[in-house]
Amino acid sequence: MAVSTSPETPIPVGEVSRLIGGWIDRLGAVWVEGQITQLSRRPGAGVVFLTLRDPSYDVSLSVTCFRQVFDKVADVISEGARVVVHAKPEWYAPRGQLSLRAAEIRPVGVGELLARLEQLKKSLAAEGLFAAERKKPLPFLPQLIGLVCGRASAAERDVLENARHRWPAVRFEVRTVPVQGAQAVPKVIAAVQELDALPEVDVIIVARGGGSVEDLLPFSDEQLVRAVGAATTPVVSAIGHEPDTPLLDLVADLRASTPTDAAKKVVPDVGEEQARIRQLRERALRAVDGFLQREERGLAGALQRPCIQRPQRMVEEREEQITALLERGRRTLGHLLDRADSELAHTLARVVALSPKATLERGYAVLQKPDGAAVRAPQEVSTDEMLRARVAEGEFMVRVDGATDVTGTTGTTGAVTPPA
Repeated sequence: MAVSTSPETPIPVGEVSRLIGGWIDRLGAVWVEGQITQLSRRPGAGVVFLTLRDPSYDVSLSVTCFRQVFDKVADVISEGARVVVHAKPEWYAPRGQLSLRAAEIRPVGVGELLARLEQLKKSLAAEGLFAAERKKPLPFLPQLIGLVCGRASAAERDVLENARHRWPAVRFEVRTVPVQGAQAVPKVIAAVQELDALPEVDVIIVARGGGSVEDLLPFSDEQLVRAVGAATTPVVSAIGHEPDTPLLDLVADLRASTPTDAAKKVVPDVGEEQARIRQLRERALRAVDGFLQREERGLAGALQRPCIQRPQRMVEEREEQITALLERGRRTLGHLLDRADSELAHTLARVVALSPKATLERGYAVLQKPDGAAVRAPQEVSTDEMLRARVAEGEFMVRVDGATDVTGTTGTTGAVTPPA
């Protein structure tokens, strides 16, 4: 509805901005196609800012979207890409600025194709089909190589010529198949499975020259990727050029940037191997020669030692040591025996001095009762009691006739007299 105004009854700018915002709100969400000319993704920000341009009319619009909306296609679009955006127009009243709030972004043409491939890539990666631990090592020198390529293609010529130039004795089992078009996927799968079933094939190369994204699309097919992943023979992918990355590169056991690179990685170079063998032989000879020289120097040094030049010297030195030890042992034993003899003589002298026999030899006698007890006092004997008298030269029997105490007083008993 038109607004009635005049020079005398104008409306404020804010009112105009409000009315424009109301009209735009009634427009609702629309699908918009354009080319991305500016792209701003600030780290940590939750909103992404785009500028869509229509080259035909030279018109640009600002687009904002949440990061989660943009992240769905972030891997396949960039500045310059054509996209289709589902967005709702918004009017920012303070600045009088029109923008689009995007709820969905879809790539156009090749971008859409790359988006589908990216989704398939994420799905297969989540299954672990691209995991490094699933990769099989290639043999050092394959006896028979399976090759899947286009008929009379440059890829076939590059692989065969470079491989035979590097190792003339190498053999190939070639399967020519369509490498683009509707029949490419089933034919390549059949060739890979046929070569994988041959026990004499050591490695399989799938090769194709460069091309557009659409031309290389068969080598990103899910069925072909799963077939290569299920193969028991190591598979080398040599599709396109260095920038080309079909999904076959990810599932293969080895990725080669070009068919020529595949031949270099699969077949060793005979000249390089011969040079490496010569280097190893020279290194081994130097190592053995150095070892022998060290051992010779060690042997010569050992022969110069006195113990080797005059071996009996060791025996003589040991003989002198043993002789000295024997003499020292004899002297020590003699000193010990002399000391022990001296101690024994002193002990014997003390024993003899303390022995009753010495007392008896001075003229004393020991009287003993019949039970062997020694008589120490006159009161211990009685008259006519028989006692044994021990003297230095023997013993004899005596009879008690009387006794006298130590004071000289005579008791009632008689003196000790020998028996008649």
